Amino acid sequence: MPDIHDMFETYYSARPMLSRFTPGRVNLIGEHTDYNGGWVFPTAVPQGLQLAMSPRADNEIHILSDKFDTASVRALGDAAEDHWSDYAVGAVRLANEAGFLTGGASIAVASDLPFGAGLSSSAAICVGLLKLARDIAKADMSDTDIAVMARSIENDFIGVPCGIMDQMAVAYCTLGTAIALDTESLEFELVDLPKDYHMAVIHSGIFRQLSEGRYKVRKEECDVAKAALGRDDLCQLNDAELAALEGQVSGAVFRRTRHCMSEHRRVVSAVSALKGGDIAQFGALMVESHASMRDDFEITVPGLDRLVADAVKLGALGARMTGGGFGGCIVACVERTKLEDWTAALLAQHKNAFFVC
Repeated sequence: MPDIHDMFETYYSARPMLSRFTPGRVNLIGEHTDYNGGWVFPTAVPQGLQLAMSPRADNEIHILSDKFDTASVRALGDAAEDHWSDYAVGAVRLANEAGFLTGGASIAVASDLPFGAGLSSSAAICVGLLKLARDIAKADMSDTDIAVMARSIENDFIGVPCGIMDQMAVAYCTLGTAIALDTESLEFELVDLPKDYHMAVIHSGIFRQLSEGRYKVRKEECDVAKAALGRDDLCQLNDAELAALEGQVSGAVFRRTRHCMSEHRRVVSAVSALKGGDIAQFGALMVESHASMRDDFEITVPGLDRLVADAVKLGALGARMTGGGFGGCIVACVERTKLEDWTAALLAQHKNAFFVC
């Protein structure tokens, strides 16, 4: 990854006012619970975004990225255009609404996060740029409020109906800790990860984008269940309430609801297991989570299912798809002393897959 200050100065002929690193995240367990009133348990990954920013006196937004040959020049009043620069435009617009900025911005972005991996590069750029703008203005706003603002960029400007998990994770997580987050109240606890185990992230080689529509379909199916129940917290249903829903909605909507309820319970159990040192139970819950995503939420694909199965067969205590679905990465809990051999054996069987961290 290039030095962000040199990159900024080479293009803009000036040093940036501020810069920062914002990590990507991997969700250890708790998928599609964050917009249904449940818990999630993500952690930071070593890769992320280096961001640099200086305010501009005009209303232009200049965005330079090491991933693209040419910079993008946008206007403060631009709508989203399904372009890589949309997230930066949305962040600068919200920074103006919050009073952090009074015009455009010159921005540089350098990333070592793989595209389409489900490691939250979009949340990282939104949270990172809003934190930079806040710090430039020396404003008093919490990281939780920054995360809520960042989510609104994705929901209201980009049009992705995501929950709050990614934004809270990249706002608070550090390497070696995971955030046990109640997405309904936004109360959270940072939990130390076990030092003898590695949460390995393996990219399947299957790439996807959340904006392509299938994520939105799952959100809409959850909304059908919420309308039938007259409540928004699908994750908090008890067994009797779930049983009463069957027959009121389609089989697909019932299965989506069952995943949300059971996945929330798995997260609560997984956090408890990890805090209690029961790594075997944590791994078993990861496997159960993947089965639920495959069978009830139906967001995995055969290549991911095979990768997860082989990860466990080769010695991982647990493994699951991570992210919105339909491609991207798996995460597996592996003993550190076995990590190198395990990775080599897994990648030998999956030629398109690659080690992320």
